[in-house]
Amino acid sequence: MTRIRFQQSLEDLKENLLVMAGLAEQAIQRAIEAYRTRDLSICDLVSRSEVAINRMERDIDQAALDLLAMEQPMAVDLRFILSVIKINADLERVGDAAKSISDRVRFMERMAHADLPVDIPRMAAMSADMVRKSLQAFIEGDAEQARGVLTMDDAVDQMNRSAYKTLTHVMEESSHLAPQALNALMISRSLERVADHATNIAEDVIFWVQGDDVRHAKSVAKFVAAAAANATPIHETPPAPASQGVDSSPSDPKSAPPTQ
Repeated sequence: MTRIRFQQSLEDLKENLLVMAGLAEQAIQRAIEAYRTRDLSICDLVSRSEVAINRMERDIDQAALDLLAMEQPMAVDLRFILSVIKINADLERVGDAAKSISDRVRFMERMAHADLPVDIPRMAAMSADMVRKSLQAFIEGDAEQARGVLTMDDAVDQMNRSAYKTLTHVMEESSHLAPQALNALMISRSLERVADHATNIAEDVIFWVQGDDVRHAKSVAKFVAAAAANATPIHETPPAPASQGVDSSPSDPKSAPPTQ
C-alpha cells in the first residue's frame, strides 16, 4: 500500500468513525426526548440505532486492525489508529447508554406521571454537550479543546450525586413514587456514564495529537494533594522526649570514649 493510499485509508477510518459518532449522539438526544415526552415510538428509533452502531463498531475495529497489520504505522499514525479503536468502543457504549435510558422510559410510561425533584434534561444537555465537544476536538485535532471537556466532568458527577441523594430521599419518604424515582435514578447514572465516555474520547484525542497520556491524571493529582496535606513537615517534627536520669550523651568532644 502506497503512502497516498494509506493516508486515504486513515481518512476513510476517520469518516466512518464520525458517522458512528453522529448515530450515537442522535441516540442520546432521542432517548432524552423520549423521557421528556414518554413517546415509545422514539424508543423504537433508539433501539434501531443501537443495531446500526453495533454493526459499525465491528466494521471500524476490523478496518483499524487491518491497517495495523498491513502497514505497521509509527508515531502519530499509530496513535491515531489506537485512538480510533478506543473512541469506537466509547461511542458504542454511548449507544448502549441511550438504549438503557429508552428502556427505562418504557418502564416509566406504564406508571403514573410524577414530578420528581431532579432535572434530568439539564444533566442530559450537559452530557450531550461533552460528547459533541469531544468529537469536535477529534475532527479538528484540537488537544486544547479536548482538555476543556475534561473540566466539565466534575459538574456532571456532582449532578449525579445530587440526583442520587434527592431520589433516594423520595424513595424513603414517598414509597408510592419509588418505582418512578428508581428509574429516574438509573437514567441519571446512564447520563453520568455518557459524560465519562466523552471524557475518555477527549483523553484519546489528547493522546493522538500530543502523545500525552492524561488518563487518571485528576485522581492522581487529588491523591498527591491529599498526601501532601496529611504529611508532617520536617521542621514541625516534634523533638524526641528527654531521657530520664543522667544524660549520658557527651557534651564535650573530649569526654567521648576514645576510638579503638
